Amino acid sequence: MAEIKVPFHRAAITKAEEDAVLDVLRSGWLTTGKYALEFEKKFSAAVSKGDEAAGRAPVISLAVNSNTSGMILAMEACGVKQGKAVITTPYTFVSTAACARHLNADVFFADVEKDNYSIDPDKIEEILKKHADIVQAIVPVHIAGNICNMERIMELAKKYSTPEHKIYVIEDAAHSFPSPTKLGYAGTIGDAGVFSFYVTKTITTAEGGMVCTRDQALARRMTVMRMHGMDRTTWDRYTSPRASWEYDIIAPGYKFNLPDVLAALGCCQVDRAELFYEQRKRIVEKYNEAFSKLDFIKLPPDGEGNSWHLYLMRIIPEKLKITRDEFAKKMQEAGLGISVHFIPIFHFTYWRELYPDFTAQNYPNAEHQYNTTISIPLYPDMTDGQAQLVIDTVTNIGETYRR
Repeated sequence: MAEIKVPFHRAAITKAEEDAVLDVLRSGWLTTGKYALEFEKKFSAAVSKGDEAAGRAPVISLAVNSNTSGMILAMEACGVKQGKAVITTPYTFVSTAACARHLNADVFFADVEKDNYSIDPDKIEEILKKHADIVQAIVPVHIAGNICNMERIMELAKKYSTPEHKIYVIEDAAHSFPSPTKLGYAGTIGDAGVFSFYVTKTITTAEGGMVCTRDQALARRMTVMRMHGMDRTTWDRYTSPRASWEYDIIAPGYKFNLPDVLAALGCCQVDRAELFYEQRKRIVEKYNEAFSKLDFIKLPPDGEGNSWHLYLMRIIPEKLKITRDEFAKKMQEAGLGISVHFIPIFHFTYWRELYPDFTAQNYPNAEHQYNTTISIPLYPDMTDGQAQLVIDTVTNIGETYRR
C-alpha cells in the first residue's frame, strides 16, 4: 500500500480543544451538561445571523450523538411512521433513507438534477402528484455543502399540503455548515434541519450532530425523545433542588444525547467555523484554477451558501481511456487519500430487495454522477504544497490516459 502523502481529511485540532476536553474530564461531569448547553447556544447563534432583520423565528438547537440520531428525532417529531413515507434522493449516505425505515415508513426516491448532485424538484413533484396523501416529509440533502433548491422545495411542500395533512421539509444538512442563503442558513430553512459533526465534517465533535428547528412544538417533542422520553434532562435532575429521581416517562424515547466531553470540542470548533471555511475555500480556488484548464475534468457545482465540505472532482469519461475506478486507484497509488461520495442507495442489497424497481436505470443522473466523481483531499490545515501535489497527480494521470 502506498504511503499516504496527502490524507483525505485531517481534523483541525488545537490546544484549545485539548484544554476544553481536559476541563470536562477534570470537572467530574462527563455526560450531557453545561458544555452541551453552551454548544447548542453557540450553534444557534452561528446559524441565526440575519434572522432578526429578516423577521424569522429564533432557531432552537438540540445537540445529539450523530446526524442519524437527529434525523430519526426530526422525522418522528414530524409524524413519519408506518403508513407514511418520505421523499429523498438516492445520492446520499444510506442513513438518510434508513432513518425512515427505522420508523417503519416507506421511502420514495427522486433522482438528482442532470448536472448537479442536488435532488431534482421536478422529480419530487412527480412523486407528490401520485402520493401526496402519504408523503409526510421531503428530505433534501445538501451534498458536499452545495445547497438544494430550497425555495422550490418549500413551495412544493406547501402546494401539496392540506389543512388535514402537512408535508414537512427536513433538511439533511450534514455537509452544510456554515451555509448562509437568502432564506436563512441551510438547515434552518425547512421545518427541521440536521447537521453532522463526524470527524471529517466542517466542524467536528468526533461523533455528533445538531438538530435545528424554529418550531417550538417540534423542539419540545425532540427534546423529550432525545433522552428516553423523560420529562427532565439529566443535567436538570442532578443540578436543580428537585430530587433527581422525580421524573416521568411520557413517550418511548431514545438515547441520542451528546456528552459534554464531545460537546467541549464543538464549543471550540464552532468558534472557528468561518476560519475553517476560508481555509477550505482557498484550496478550492487553487483546485478550480488548475482543473478549469483540463479538458478531462469538470468542476464541482457551486451555488449560494456552498460550505465546500467536499470537493467533488468529476472526470469526463469521453476524454479518458480509464474509468473512474481506475483513475481513483492511480491517485491512491500516488499517495493521495480519496473517497467517493456517494454510492447511490440503489446499489445496496437491502434496498434492491425492498423496492424491486429501485434500479440504476430509473435514476440515470445519480448513476452518472456516481460513475464520474472522486472526492479529493480538502481540509482547513491543508498546505499549498499538498494541494499542488493533488493537482499535479490529477494532471499527470489525465494526460497519461487521455484519449
